[in-house]
Amino acid sequence: MKKYTKLNHEELMSVHAQVSKEYERMKALNVNLNMARGKPDFEQIHLSLGVLDTVDSHYPFGDKINYCNYGILDGIDEAKQFFANILETSPDQVIVYGNSSLTIMFDQISRGYTHGYLGNKPWCQLDKIKFLCPVPGYDRHFAITEHFGFEMINIPMDENGPDMDLVEEYVNNDESVKGIWCVPQYSNPTGVTYSDEVVQRFAHLKPAAKDFRIFWDNAYVLHHLHTSPRAHVMDILKACKDAGNPNLVFEFCSTSKVTLPGAGVAAMATSLENKADILKHMSIQCIGHDKINQLRHIEFFKRPNSLNKHMEKQARLLRPKFDTVSIVLSHELSRLNIATWTKPLGGYFVSFNAMEGCAKEIVKRCQEAGVTLTSAGATYPYGKDPHDSNIRLAPSYLPLDDLQLATEIFTICVKLVSLEKLMEQKA
Repeated sequence: MKKYTKLNHEELMSVHAQVSKEYERMKALNVNLNMARGKPDFEQIHLSLGVLDTVDSHYPFGDKINYCNYGILDGIDEAKQFFANILETSPDQVIVYGNSSLTIMFDQISRGYTHGYLGNKPWCQLDKIKFLCPVPGYDRHFAITEHFGFEMINIPMDENGPDMDLVEEYVNNDESVKGIWCVPQYSNPTGVTYSDEVVQRFAHLKPAAKDFRIFWDNAYVLHHLHTSPRAHVMDILKACKDAGNPNLVFEFCSTSKVTLPGAGVAAMATSLENKADILKHMSIQCIGHDKINQLRHIEFFKRPNSLNKHMEKQARLLRPKFDTVSIVLSHELSRLNIATWTKPLGGYFVSFNAMEGCAKEIVKRCQEAGVTLTSAGATYPYGKDPHDSNIRLAPSYLPLDDLQLATEIFTICVKLVSLEKLMEQKA
């Protein structure tokens, strides 16, 4: 098939007429398919229902009966060790929370805003707060900092991670820059894993603000799609400690896409000084998180290597879905010179870049044809993609046949809108 960009105006009109007919045929199917969010499907959830059977009224609590009572603010010892193993750190640096890592992140932003970190002035008393946002990135991160009224600054991403020259320029010279959002392994939505050099440059930052923090959301640390190759991100906590910056980072993770999304366990790892400061505030906020749910997860994964085996089962369910999206995109679009997309090794998303000025219209046409996508612009702060190009695709939730149909409809919409853009340019 000839590249669309090489067609003259008459050829574009002819191809557009053909694609329009196919689009109308797809609309007539009256489908209702959702590729908007990276939700585990029912088969994945079924793998984890055994969590609910591990601790019941017949469980031999023994000394663990204290887990049913108040206290143990930073989480039960077994859960701290569990997350320390995942994050390659020590359990004394871990705090185990409730279901959502997003809640922890919100709380950490809120504490910086209302009380400050380690005796520094609360952000609410400052004239301006800035936050760095690698793009394309995670919309829920951006929603938190927008909620607090911070100025968000786009930091471009490449295959190694954020543009560290730009990060260093802002962080090392501007005291109003208080943090940066990071998804270091299988980034949302690009699938990029930060290189060792990028991690080391983060660790060796010299922030103008003493209370600058890296919000290191290691959400996909376990979410490999393949046995090999697999990405691995360097331990940021150790790197920061070795660089003389132990307090620089808050690292987050959870079991929300490992076990039951609505009933998982989340954790944060940080320096001992940061942890003591956080627990001081937490002792006012709560009397302890759900220790029984922490115990459920420990019991579920107590056999050697059970966590790895569980995640391999997850990968076997997810891999065909990512393969399907990749095959359809390649078959329908690879020769047309109108789009690029990622082929991630893990995580939950495919990042798709359409021709500039086309993303919003593609999402709109998909919606009209019965396929719901993440809003165009969502992967940028304030929902404003300066190129109107990036679209996040989430393959995980739909059954395989529905996913193939949804991706086919998507490619038809991409063709249709791209042709219209080219016709406009060549008119």
